[in-house]
Amino acid sequence: MNDLDELLATAAEAARIAAAHTLERLERPIDIATKSSANDFVTQVDQECEQLIVEHILGERPDDAIVGEEGAAHSGSSGVRWHIDPIDGTTNFVYGQPGYSVSIGAEVDGIAVVGAVVDPMHGDTFTARRGGGAFWNGRSMTPRGSADLASAIIATGFAYDADRRRRQATVLVGVLEAVGNLRRVGSAATDLCWVACGRLDGYYEVGLNSWDYTAGVVIAAEAGARVHDLRGDPPSPTFVVAAAPGVHDALVELLVGLDADGRNSP
Repeated sequence: MNDLDELLATAAEAARIAAAHTLERLERPIDIATKSSANDFVTQVDQECEQLIVEHILGERPDDAIVGEEGAAHSGSSGVRWHIDPIDGTTNFVYGQPGYSVSIGAEVDGIAVVGAVVDPMHGDTFTARRGGGAFWNGRSMTPRGSADLASAIIATGFAYDADRRRRQATVLVGVLEAVGNLRRVGSAATDLCWVACGRLDGYYEVGLNSWDYTAGVVIAAEAGARVHDLRGDPPSPTFVVAAAPGVHDALVELLVGLDADGRNSP
């Protein structure tokens, strides 16, 4: 048996260590490169943070598996697998904008059970473990009690691939016609935590990676949001939607009608 409180403590401490490093590094020059496209940034700080996180986790739990956005890969035998995004929202970080976060989630035997997300510039720490509720800077949190999609604030994100962006823009037109307003924070982990604490009413996105959403979906679900893909299955790279219960059904109906996950596209 893996102690979920122990896993959460490890995740939270590792996230705080990396978050503090990002703030310190904002005061010094940063080397910037690109990955999949000209607007898909990576910095040496992403890599430094991932190394700090991996060192902390393996120092506490050497038998766990790890997968990280910047290439960290460690085979394990414990049944625990960590999903690490050392800086989710690197563009925000590069531009010195708030909203980026450090995201660390853990799954046991394939089930996401623990999440820790630290938003350094807002001073926010979001944590949750399966069955234990969700917490924002140590205080219990729940989503907003919104019940009207027409006044709801919904967030989304956009892919780096131009063709996928074009399709996302088409979906966005339909969403904008039906909701109160839209936000684009720039970090999936932050978006999911903001649904959990009530800063947003809902969030959706297509094409995420496991390190983008594993921590955030645990936090949002434990707070009381409804979280899944667009067809009622667990969140996946195909689609993630999270919403306050009062607007969930209307948001999902809207997104299904717009074929937001592309299931019915040629």
